[in-house]
Amino acid sequence: MLEKTEERERQNAEGKKRRHPGEDGGGERKRRGGEEGDRKRRGEGEGWQGDGGRKRLDALSVGYFRRVGERLGEGFKEKEEKEMFVENVLSEVKGKAAVVAMDQTGSITLQRLLPLCSPGQVAEVLAELGGPEGSEFKAVSCDRCGGHVVESAARRISGWTESSTTEEEEQESWDALEAQLLSLSRVVRDNIAEFIKHVHGSHVVRTLLHVLAGCLGPPQAFLPFPFVSLSFLVSVTDAVASAVFQTMLTVCHRKRPILCKQLLKRATEYLTSRSAAPGVSPLLVFLKDPASSHLIEIIIQLSRKSLLRDLYKNHFKGQLVNLALHSIANFPVQRLTAATAKYKMFLGLFDELIQGIEAILAAGHMGVIVQLAESCAECEEKQDDLIQCLLRAFHCAEPGTRHVSCLPLFMSLLTYEVYYHSDTAEGDTQTEVPLSSICYHGSRLVQALAKFKERSLLLSSLRTLTPADLLTLASDPSGSHVLQALITTSSDKGRGKILKRLEGQYVPMACSRLGSRVLEAIWNGASVSHRQSIAQELVRSESQLRSDQFARHVWAKFALSHFIHRRAKWQEIQTGESKKRKLFSDIFDLK
Repeated sequence: MLEKTEERERQNAEGKKRRHPGEDGGGERKRRGGEEGDRKRRGEGEGWQGDGGRKRLDALSVGYFRRVGERLGEGFKEKEEKEMFVENVLSEVKGKAAVVAMDQTGSITLQRLLPLCSPGQVAEVLAELGGPEGSEFKAVSCDRCGGHVVESAARRISGWTESSTTEEEEQESWDALEAQLLSLSRVVRDNIAEFIKHVHGSHVVRTLLHVLAGCLGPPQAFLPFPFVSLSFLVSVTDAVASAVFQTMLTVCHRKRPILCKQLLKRATEYLTSRSAAPGVSPLLVFLKDPASSHLIEIIIQLSRKSLLRDLYKNHFKGQLVNLALHSIANFPVQRLTAATAKYKMFLGLFDELIQGIEAILAAGHMGVIVQLAESCAECEEKQDDLIQCLLRAFHCAEPGTRHVSCLPLFMSLLTYEVYYHSDTAEGDTQTEVPLSSICYHGSRLVQALAKFKERSLLLSSLRTLTPADLLTLASDPSGSHVLQALITTSSDKGRGKILKRLEGQYVPMACSRLGSRVLEAIWNGASVSHRQSIAQELVRSESQLRSDQFARHVWAKFALSHFIHRRAKWQEIQTGESKKRKLFSDIFDLK
């Protein structure tokens, strides 16, 4: 992170120098350089200016490439027009491709132009950028602007298809691009330690990993996979290099599973073999490090059961609560909780984490709690335990009359006393408190709980909300997802009770950006009789709905004009849709 900051400051300082060359308080330098500056602005000379030994585009060229970028944004109606335009621009680039690529305006324009070029044209640009034997690729790839151009050129290989090989000329064009990518790959491989630690060059490596493995576009079986010799020491201790190694693991997981398994094993062995205090796992140190913790997260996500069991048993077990309370280590704990959900080891992990749930809540590490709930949705055995623990944590377990207040408490992540402004031990809910303070993680928690086998507690709490609260819920960015999840997972009988509470709120819901989406989700799962009730309420406000930017889509999707003028036909269509929906539902249930 420090290296990135220093690099950014250095670049900003250089940028300021370039923008204000005469900022030394004297005007004599301007006067002496005026004639030379005028000559360059008129486009005389080679089209570039010196800047501390670095070439850069002159003002005239910058203006040209800015206009090219604007024209590219307009698009082309005819293929011939596009091809002619691309060819003309490339003729201007020829002979100074590196200078254009390493200029901010030129780089942005080339990034937009290269996807429109033929593979042969991209190959020509790469050939000039690389120079003889690809010796110039390193300088361009590690430039803050040039690296983006190299990435864009590399991604062009994703356009390769089997049909391309039918034309000999086309095949030669792709072969030329392949040759340049191989040349670039050799340069990267030969300088791998420098590339993976470089803040800009590392992104070129990551793009090449995706391209060479065929993760971008069709599989590229003809290309090698040359970067498997990365140093574990560098990849673990350096934040930039670690990101490259994480990309490699992800790509290998998709395209080279055997290699991925080997790399995961070697990486884990390295991380767990470092020196540490007696009786303390060396992994605990890496779990709390900003760079290596990300790598451990990827290792956990991609590992199979045996490696997960080893990590849990020998390194995480007994430390889970402490790790969950740590500002960095809690993220690997979330990944482990997710990865073990389908295995028996999750039961032990759950029993350990549940002991510190209130402390984790107090620390504000809600990601751990949400992931625990999402994993419990997969493992039914611990669902009731988690619900009871949450009721105690939010102070609504006793007396039992407080149970119905659990939904607003979970969504706001506030205890009963704080939410209802009550210091008493009485069980009566303060119904005059309107629904408020719905937060993102609270929404995520309830959505996970909505997947549990037993949802009666949440649904009972939902039915105690006033119609105004339900409208607030439907119109809230986080709350709308909760309402949609609870309604769509309810039985027909339970859904009917919720819809009964929503009567009188359908028009304002339809006129809300988020509420209209919830209403459409309700409609998609509603029975014909429920749809008819919704439609009858909506059509009474026809003019309002037709003129509203959100509600007019609801009006069209629900076919409310048919409902008014051709009721029998509307009823027939809705009945047919209901039968289809039931048929598909039965098929999915059989699966």
